[in-house]
Amino acid sequence: MSVDAVVNWLNGLPVGALYVAIGVISAIENVFPPFPADAAVAFGSFLAARGEASPYTTFFIAWLGNLSGAALMYYMGRRFGSAAFMSRLERWAGASAEIRLRSLYGRYGLPALFLSRFLPGVRALVPPFAGAMKLPAIPVALAIATASGIWFAFVTWIAYSAGENWDVLYATIVRYGKIAGVVGFAIVAAIALAFYLRRRRKPEIT
Repeated sequence: MSVDAVVNWLNGLPVGALYVAIGVISAIENVFPPFPADAAVAFGSFLAARGEASPYTTFFIAWLGNLSGAALMYYMGRRFGSAAFMSRLERWAGASAEIRLRSLYGRYGLPALFLSRFLPGVRALVPPFAGAMKLPAIPVALAIATASGIWFAFVTWIAYSAGENWDVLYATIVRYGKIAGVVGFAIVAAIALAFYLRRRRKPEIT
């Protein structure tokens, strides 16, 4: 479904149904990443700026919907394990993907999960694979909840204060999403480089 189709559909809904739709779309993003959750949240906040909805309610429902979808995918990953999810990742990232994911979490812990939720095309993978790797539920939930809260709060604030031009607003959201992805990858790369250099400098034990 295209962004324009989602926006046109949302624009025809009464406020109550709009809130429900935003929550559902935010949850679906965890199952089907191409679904435009950011656009739905931004448009709800855009309407709020025109007095047709509440930005606080829009944020809370989007955040809660996203967490619900993430929790479901975490449960499915934990319930069905590697057979359901890891084989797909291994076709994309290589046969040692599970080992490398475990190593990444072992080295960087929650920051690795936290940063991953800001990376476009990656954030939806975090919950099911965290479940498949049997990572503890509470730390995973805290990392996902914090990252999702920051991102949706940012989208809501930008949309609410953007004015009347929806096209300009959506272009801004897309641009910031790309910037967040680049920054996230840069941080992960910097952490990996620092870890590598630290290991290289350790004196060998004879």
